[in-house]
Order: sequence, then structure tokens, then C-alpha cells
Amino acid sequence: MLKFDEIRSYNDDEVNEALCSIAKHPMMKALMGFTFPNMEEKIWQENMTKVDTITDFQTNFISHTIRQILERSSEGITTSGFEKLDKNTAYLYISNHRDIVLDTCLLNLVLLEQGLVMTSSAIGDNLVQKKFLHVLAKLNRNFLVQRGLSLRDQLTSSKTMSEYIKKLLHKDSRSVWIAQREGRTKDGNDATQQGVLKMLAMAGDDVPLLDYLRSLKIVPISISYEYDPTDALKMPQILAKERDEVYVKDKDEDFTNMMSGVLGQKKHIHIHAGDVLDTQLDGIAVLNDNKNKQIQGVAQLIDYSVFKNYKLWPTNYIAYDLLFAGDQFSIYYTEKEKDLFLRRLELRINQSDESSVKHFLAMYANPVVNHLSFCE
Repeated sequence: MLKFDEIRSYNDDEVNEALCSIAKHPMMKALMGFTFPNMEEKIWQENMTKVDTITDFQTNFISHTIRQILERSSEGITTSGFEKLDKNTAYLYISNHRDIVLDTCLLNLVLLEQGLVMTSSAIGDNLVQKKFLHVLAKLNRNFLVQRGLSLRDQLTSSKTMSEYIKKLLHKDSRSVWIAQREGRTKDGNDATQQGVLKMLAMAGDDVPLLDYLRSLKIVPISISYEYDPTDALKMPQILAKERDEVYVKDKDEDFTNMMSGVLGQKKHIHIHAGDVLDTQLDGIAVLNDNKNKQIQGVAQLIDYSVFKNYKLWPTNYIAYDLLFAGDQFSIYYTEKEKDLFLRRLELRINQSDESSVKHFLAMYANPVVNHLSFCE
């Protein structure tokens, strides 16, 4: 275990001590006050002292937090595809990534409620610089993706993470969540970075690439929010990229995005679990013996599943019609829904900045674009 100490989550025998170390922290008090608004502090404090496993903490505390978030900031979550999964099998969920915190938390709530194996989940170490957040992340079975490393250190870190994921899946029978790309999708274009798959394959050693990826039991996940609470917050980075400028985050930008994503209104949410990548890999093996081409083929399979199974909301269709100045999808939304979306656009984006308006609309329209181009 020593080789994984820098990135791993807590072991169960470390949970109680870690939890007690932050139980009286002001942020924990705020979190539990939000989670159990009608419970006296001394009661949840006492209950917390009895927690000695991550599963216990997630089941009896964090799952209630997520349900409160859903109740206060959404109109509910729906799911599909999970009924095909085996309750005793560990899967590697490769997901599109929209919200820093909620994507993996919502997935784990779904897995918990459906009796499936919950995940150990990747999180950038830049997001947990504060000690409280670092401890809380490890208590939620997060493992760290190390950012800001030199090229040489990146290679070593990627190899370590690949081996840790292999250990979780094959030895610990623990499911894993990882985003299809580094960081959140800012522009709504959920494309798999081949580097993620190359990292996963590092632990395959001498096993043929596609055989090893098959052994990971990859399940593509499509998660869609009707409204993205952080849509306007993503705009400066998108515009900087368009202008070929170096984007430098504000000191508290990640934390602001986390809180906005958690508490902001999302309306409807849907999560779909795609088919386990298995026989689909055979076709790639027949066509290509080049590893880079095989990686490209696997990325395309994941993209196809994410695009095809992404739940398209009225906001997506409205944005598409506005972006392309048409009414192709007007049967999928009402005038009231369109007015609400236009009002949001007006409140969040400077209407005189054509580039900002275009990118805001594209953020919501791109899932429709991808569905049309990839799946029809």
C-alpha cells in the first residue's frame, strides 16, 4: 500500500480517527446543519463517533446530504441503464464531467439506492488544497489525480494511478469513477481524451491492450443537467481559449465553482449507464493492430455511448435553434421554456458581446450537435 499512500483514500481502519479530527470543524457543522436541519448538533456528533467505515459514512451521512441538495436545487433525478449491471461486479465508470462535486456524488447515490458497488472516484488534488476538503474527499473514497507535475513526474504519477485503479477493480472488487477527460467539459462537447485511456492501459503490462481494457469492465456514463449552475462561470476560460490567451484561475475559483454547482438550480438531472464495453472491442481488434488506433477506437466507442444516451432537455434544443437561427427542434420546448432560457441568457451574459453569447449557446447546444453528427 505504501506506493499508493500519496493518492489513495482512507482505509476503513483510518476512518473513525479522520472523521473525529474534522467533526467539530466549522465547515462540517455547516455541512451537517444543511444535511440534518432538524437534528441537534450533539446527536449527529454522537452518531459520527460511531462511524468506522467509508460505506457507513456515505450511507448514513453523505447520501442524506446529496438528497438534500437534490431537493433544494433540482426537480429530481432520473436514471436508465443501471438495471443491466450486476450487483456484485466492480465496474470502471468513465463519465462525461460537468460538475466538480456532483457528478460522482450523484452516481454513488444511484449505485447505493440500486444495491450496486459504489465507486472510488478520481479528484484533482488542486480541488482539495484545504485540509478539511482533503480529509472529506478521502472519507468519500476519493483518490487524488496529481496536477501541475513535470513531464517526468506526470509519467510516474500516471503509472501509479493506473496500478491503483487496477488494484481497486481486480483485487478490492471496488468500482471506480473517472472522467473521460482532464477537468470538466466547459463547452458542452463531451469528448474522451485518449490520454485517459493510455493512462488506464499502463497497468496492463504484457496483456494485449484491448484484452486488458475489456478486463476493466468499462461502463460509459452520460450525465446531463437541464441547467448548468456554473454556465456563466465557465465563460472566462472558454473566451481565453478562443483568444489563445493563458487562463489563470483566481485563488478561490475552484471552491466558488464547487459551491455554485452544488447549490445552484439544475432543474432536471438524468444519468444513463451504457453497455459494458466487451464484444464491441472485438471489432476494433479486427480492424487495427496499432495500439494508438485501438485507443482511438475505444475513445470513439465511449463517445458514441455518451452522445447517444445523453438526455437532451428543452434547454439543449432551445440553444441549438437560437445558435443556428432556426426552429428545427421547436416541438421539444414551449414558448415559456424558451422565454425562461432567454431570460437566463440575458441575466448572465453581456448581450453586446457576440462571442460570449455564441459560446453560452454552444455550451447547451453541443450535446444536440454531437447527437446529430455521431448517432444519426
